Amino acid sequence: MNYTESREQSAEILRTVLSHLGQHDAAFHPVSFALWYEHVAGINPRLSQQLKPLLDSGARLTEAKVMELFRAYIAPVDQQAVEQISGRFARAMVGLAESAARTGDDAGRFGDQLTGLVQALQAGGSLEPHVHQALENTAGMRHSAQALQQQVASSRQEIEQLQAELGRVRDEALLDPLTRVLNRRGFDQRLAAMLEQPSEPGREHCLIMLDIDHFKKVNDTHGHVTGDRVIQALGEVLRASAAGETCAVARYGGEEFAVLVPHTTMTQSAALAEAIRQRTKALKIRNRKTQDVLLTVTVSAGVASLRTDEDALSLIGRADAALYLSKQAGRDRVTCA
Repeated sequence: MNYTESREQSAEILRTVLSHLGQHDAAFHPVSFALWYEHVAGINPRLSQQLKPLLDSGARLTEAKVMELFRAYIAPVDQQAVEQISGRFARAMVGLAESAARTGDDAGRFGDQLTGLVQALQAGGSLEPHVHQALENTAGMRHSAQALQQQVASSRQEIEQLQAELGRVRDEALLDPLTRVLNRRGFDQRLAAMLEQPSEPGREHCLIMLDIDHFKKVNDTHGHVTGDRVIQALGEVLRASAAGETCAVARYGGEEFAVLVPHTTMTQSAALAEAIRQRTKALKIRNRKTQDVLLTVTVSAGVASLRTDEDALSLIGRADAALYLSKQAGRDRVTCA
């Protein structure tokens, strides 16, 4: 998920996130930070739904519970990246804690000095040494407060950078490295989110499944490098076709792709599938040295719309069945379930 909150909004969210972190037993690391950030920002309804009864009961979230919720409702991140971000996050929090502790110590000494000054006033003794020390401590308190303010600003900036990096790592975990469209995990998450939302009046949720025709022959004849170029090219076609739309494109597996089209109509989804089919047919895969055309490819597609009380497996199965009918009918065509 992309984080779209402004700097000002994220600063407000950060204050509440830090409060949540302090109220629970899990360590201060990017995983727990991401969990609370998405909950506070209201951008992960499924996560918030799971957290609500826990928070209402006053339960303190353990490390194991945080990790369980993270794995279930937030995309897993690369372990090496987590460790790097975790180290930076820990340093930021330690620096902030140390600065706050120094300011607290200075405040304690200043309080003791003020007590001594009051006692001197009451006793009628000499005030000069007490006033002199109070002035010195006032200057020290001012310096400590300024240092704490600077440390808070620095820590906030560091945490904002960590937030951006964490979002980038999570996004990368959901992308297919070859095509830069969603991978299977990303597809499953987006499909689940689509199924949880009721369609708009007069609209329906649709799924397009596509498969490259005779792909095995492409690999056998031209090699797997050229096969990868074909897959990359289809990924570009799909991204271009979905540009400006609310749909999500994914590599479902191998040479098969999927397009989620929420809040649409069967007619519009079929038209999108047909546009993809035509654009793919117009592709020309060229020899990179001679620029001669090596091959052209086609795709077959199946389109299905979500039925009442239908689950993900059933919707995918019907779209796949429609795709199979396109293959049986001669390929290079679109079939609606």
